[in-house]
Amino acid sequence: MSVLHDVKSKLSLNSTILPQVGTTDITGTAVDTQLSHGVGIMAHIGTSGDTLSGSVKIEMEVQHSDASGSGFVACADSDIVSAVTGTNTGTFAVIDAAADDDQIYKCNYIGSKRYVKVVANFTGTHTNGCPLSATVVLLPTQLPA
Repeated sequence: MSVLHDVKSKLSLNSTILPQVGTTDITGTAVDTQLSHGVGIMAHIGTSGDTLSGSVKIEMEVQHSDASGSGFVACADSDIVSAVTGTNTGTFAVIDAAADDDQIYKCNYIGSKRYVKVVANFTGTHTNGCPLSATVVLLPTQLPA
């Protein structure tokens, strides 16, 4: 089977935020990127149970660190491809309208830190919540033929 046809065995998929309905901030688990050639991040946002607006919103942010258990900070916008303006740097999605939920948002991490994770920042009162999850996709350093 060619490399192009066997994608599933080449990529490493790592949950940073397990699927859940969120109403308050969610901090994902750290993912080690040391042996990867590329780092992609995907956030799957479901249909919000609340009316989203500029004051009731969700922002998806990438944080990074040199240590797995401490020192995480929002990465600079220049550390990700597809950064958008958010409350913090490292934001790759702002979900503040009905047209913005029920989508998959993605970015590439190009920073130099070893560990990354995703944070879902909730602004305003989210009574019913929004289903979401986030995955870090690692491309191995070498793709077998």
